[in-house]
Amino acid sequence: MDYDSLLDRIKRIHFIGIGGSGMCPLAEILRSEGFELSGSDMNEGETLDRIKSYGIPVFMGHRAQNIEGAELVVYSAAVKAENPERKAAVEKGIPCIERSVMLGVVTRRYKRSIAVSGTHGKTTTTAMLSQVLIGSGFDPSAIIGGKLPFIGGNSYVGQSDIIVCEACEYVDTFLQLNPFISIILNIDADHLDYFKNLENIKKSFNKFAKQTTGLLVINGDDKNTLDAVKDVDIKKLTYGFGENCDYRAINISADKGVHEQFDLIFRGEKLTSIKLIVPGKHNVYNALAAAAAAHYIGATPNEISENLQKFGGVHRRFEILGTPDGITVADDFAHHPTELTATLNAAMNMGFKKVWAVFQPHTFSRTAMLLDDFAEALKIPDVAIISEILPVRETNTYNIYSADLGTKVPNSVCLDTFEEITDYVCKNAQEGDLILTMGGGNVYVCANMIFKQLKYMEENK
Repeated sequence: MDYDSLLDRIKRIHFIGIGGSGMCPLAEILRSEGFELSGSDMNEGETLDRIKSYGIPVFMGHRAQNIEGAELVVYSAAVKAENPERKAAVEKGIPCIERSVMLGVVTRRYKRSIAVSGTHGKTTTTAMLSQVLIGSGFDPSAIIGGKLPFIGGNSYVGQSDIIVCEACEYVDTFLQLNPFISIILNIDADHLDYFKNLENIKKSFNKFAKQTTGLLVINGDDKNTLDAVKDVDIKKLTYGFGENCDYRAINISADKGVHEQFDLIFRGEKLTSIKLIVPGKHNVYNALAAAAAAHYIGATPNEISENLQKFGGVHRRFEILGTPDGITVADDFAHHPTELTATLNAAMNMGFKKVWAVFQPHTFSRTAMLLDDFAEALKIPDVAIISEILPVRETNTYNIYSADLGTKVPNSVCLDTFEEITDYVCKNAQEGDLILTMGGGNVYVCANMIFKQLKYMEENK
């Protein structure tokens, strides 16, 4: 079915799981275009409150009658075929599409769609680029994989022909997109439960690049990315530290390890100087990618510099919860060895007395397949505390356990529960230390527990 033209013929759309972080932005954009919406969800939450504030009817729980009057049903990937609302839609002959398909439909309605892809850094770069374009008056729409404080959420509805969105490679969902500009930040071995090997990942990125209609913005220092796009016949702009890159960062320095500063060069000419609040060389790369795309769209060097300097990060990207009793508690989404390495190296250069990394392994397959790489990353901090593995969608057919990782990391302690971890860290951490929780699952809960316990200890000395 041609879903692009279907939107021109219908008025009423129902979202199953409307409160999801990926669903809510699509609903907001379609509402702004004049569509009548309804939705359902199982859980109350901040995004659902936002949806309700627009006057969109939301049903708590999933029932067949919820789709009454809908001409199109959109469902999130977590909603299975046996869901009563999906089943009812099929029985009534109402078209049903998954969220990633709908993202493709929505972004094709914008003349200048910008999709940010890559194994690492998608959310941060999408947020950086959105903040630069909004701050520079381009009024784009934006769909971000994390909360951006600058816009008070993970989406923004603009009135221009520009939309910025994340393009996730997992199960090839980004192949639903046909962006005007595609950014490829890097390509690394991940999601091997689906892709099996790095070559298959490169093939998918190659297809994605070939679906781009206007421009590729690519990391000129990343060999895997260069390999993946070498036969793609489309205008390319490269960024990186190397002399062959179109956009370069030179004179990189760190102010007490926290503020990365650099000069932005375009084809040999200095455009501006940039100072970042967010730490780490990986964020210099993210900023370069955002700067290259924004400059191509028409943002001035001064606008790029000013707005990147104001960028304070995204929820769960080195997010500092506070410093009770002089101990800094922070949380980060890093869940792949490359991400752990980048974040932990940045943390170790920030002048803390001791860095405590609390890591929750995410999926049995990733832990088993990248075990040695995880071990190398977890040797970086002063102490690594490893929780039990979060299964997510898997069963432990790999026969892998946290202890298997712990035996490879001399500075590690394996504690299964968040309660045990909280007690251990709060008893041993001292003023001037950093406690950094890391993982793609719910380890942020542990960060909150540690923060609350330290706060209580501080107040009851």
